[in-house]
Amino acid sequence: MTTTTSATSSAAATFAGSLAAFLRALAGENKSGATIAAYRTDVQQLVTYLTENNLVITTPTDVRKADLSEYLAHLGGRGLSGVTRARKLAAIREYFRFLVDHDLIAKSPAAGLETPKKERTGRTYLRPEEYTKLLSLAGGHARDYCIFQVFLQTGVRVSELCSLTIGDIDLQSGLLHVREGKGQASREIPLEKKAIQALKGYLRVRGESPYAQLFLNYQGEPLGERGVRKLVTKYCQRAGLTKKASPHAFRHSFATLKAEKNVSPYQLQEWLGHRNLNTTQIYVHLGKQNGKKLMEATSL
Repeated sequence: MTTTTSATSSAAATFAGSLAAFLRALAGENKSGATIAAYRTDVQQLVTYLTENNLVITTPTDVRKADLSEYLAHLGGRGLSGVTRARKLAAIREYFRFLVDHDLIAKSPAAGLETPKKERTGRTYLRPEEYTKLLSLAGGHARDYCIFQVFLQTGVRVSELCSLTIGDIDLQSGLLHVREGKGQASREIPLEKKAIQALKGYLRVRGESPYAQLFLNYQGEPLGERGVRKLVTKYCQRAGLTKKASPHAFRHSFATLKAEKNVSPYQLQEWLGHRNLNTTQIYVHLGKQNGKKLMEATSL
């Protein structure tokens, strides 16, 4: 029995043997086939990198914390995202933890390694040709067209759009009263011609309703946030957009394009309802990405 255990330990002390033992242990824990396959790939890729780039490393015992740090840096250099590198590090940690738990190595070289930070999710916004296509597709449906125009021309949040009432629209003065929180009017947004025309067109077909909410669903009841999200998804699919556009993409489009046209961050903050100017500054920085075009357009 001792001889068998010794032979197993000897085999497991190699990269191939230890990886095979690790994967068997995962199977014994009823891990899914996809998880096991992912762990196999992640660990094998590490082993390949280490053995090809460091002649001193021939077994798991030879691996040091610095080696793993260099590997993560290598992955970053190849353009792998922080999310992907963090996932690979999780598999590597489990592998070396298994080796420590089975007395195959004294200490895990992955101990104390910082997890790569996940990148902030990019703000998806629609380019003019993209939202123009959505407007064209919705042109035959007054409500949908109006929703898109209100999003684009005011930058309201989906929750604010769904909370709009008939009384929040002042077409004569060209103002939209936007409500937040407990239903109190918190800010006013000027309505330009396209938004006013879209609202007039929708109000003509909306009909009488016992509900005060501006936008109604097909049953004549207030349109909810989920319904708006489904609406946006439907039109984006029809338009053939590959990006994951959401109602918030319209808000980002409004803010980004206004910033590109040099609307002041203070005015944007007021329109968007941001409590912190730093949040608004994100769009100002995005707008500055087209600084070269602006310089050309204002050449002396």
